[in-house]
Amino acid sequence: MKQNCPQICVIGAGPSGIAAAKNLREAGLDNIVVLEKSGRLGGNWVYDPTPGHSSVFETTHVISSKRLSEFLDYPMPKSYPDYPSHRQILQYFEDYAAHFKVTPAIRFHTEVTKAKRREGGGWSLALSDGKEIQCDHLLVANGHHWDPRWPDYPGKFAGEWMHAHTFKNNRGFEGKRVLVIGGGNSSCDIAVETGRVSKRTVISLRRGYYFVPKIMFGRPSDSINARLLWLPDRLRVVLMELSLRLLVGSPTKYGLPTPDHHLFESHPVVNSELLYAIRHGRVFPKGDIVRFDGKTVHFADGSKQEFDVVIAATGYSISFPFFNESVVDWSNGNVPLYLKTIHPDYDDLFFIGLVQPAGCIWPLSDLQSRLAAAAITGRWRRPADLKQRIEREIEATESAFLHTARHNIEVDYHRYRAVLERELT
Repeated sequence: MKQNCPQICVIGAGPSGIAAAKNLREAGLDNIVVLEKSGRLGGNWVYDPTPGHSSVFETTHVISSKRLSEFLDYPMPKSYPDYPSHRQILQYFEDYAAHFKVTPAIRFHTEVTKAKRREGGGWSLALSDGKEIQCDHLLVANGHHWDPRWPDYPGKFAGEWMHAHTFKNNRGFEGKRVLVIGGGNSSCDIAVETGRVSKRTVISLRRGYYFVPKIMFGRPSDSINARLLWLPDRLRVVLMELSLRLLVGSPTKYGLPTPDHHLFESHPVVNSELLYAIRHGRVFPKGDIVRFDGKTVHFADGSKQEFDVVIAATGYSISFPFFNESVVDWSNGNVPLYLKTIHPDYDDLFFIGLVQPAGCIWPLSDLQSRLAAAAITGRWRRPADLKQRIEREIEATESAFLHTARHNIEVDYHRYRAVLERELT
């Protein structure tokens, strides 16, 4: 360990946390500890069928292709398919951490319960074992897919009421009438999975969405979009929308509402199976819910159906309960961080992986970590007008994407990546 090297803590040993530790080490910052509350690295890519742990589903595969998902200087194995399984992804993370000597820095079964700002700078972290640890810089990389956001409808449902957070597999749904609420990637995956075994599965969507197949014209769909980046944005979007219309047809042919926005103004649904399941009578689409009445669900079109289980795949709140509200209070929806990374008031606090791209988070976490390391070593300086820049970022997000909670940290993958790369040059 180098003398006078600052003590740095990283919260979370998921993909963003191990990327943070790796880039800190490469910047010469060796006095690092990664605090992980579970017993294994990988975050929610560690499949665990027990309730409580936020994990992928048993059948999960990535929704961005491997070449646009891998870390910048550690390619995924050539033997991996275009869309690796969660088991392959977890092995990739473990190999990455071992290759870059990150694993020895991880302290497992160590949860941060309180992060308190020290007088004069730095942080004091209270741990679940009753101990405290002091650090000069803090990188928060524990993700934002763990605090379920519940929908609010009039009435009360008398059947089983659960959140996608606790869904692990389709066992236990055999012969049941299942309603899945939401139009995101998780809700569509759950509808497909329960539709294989349920008596009936219905998916409730409030608005129209773009359903992007994983393969377009024989290639991963995200690589098709990447090949068209040289075009003006408007033309590229028109071509992608036209391609979707040619490949899958109009949403109305599946009983789905037509989107009221353009592609990429909302987080696209990358799923090749939902439309197939609808046309095979395994999943039935419905509009928004009006109210619950026992096991009866009333829909906006005036119809009603009975269900045994309702699964709310309605996203997650962005929360960090170990911080005091004076440090982090994003209850109004906006996330005031420069480049989704730099806190405006504390030059020793960074957030890694707190983005929602139409693509993969991991390469972006890689670049965010490099930015944090550069800031700590002094190779990157905070702009004097940082707060004004944050305001402009928030305005740009509100202008580019739909005004919903899930889009508060939405970014255009390629544009945001280019901005981070410029910042590091």
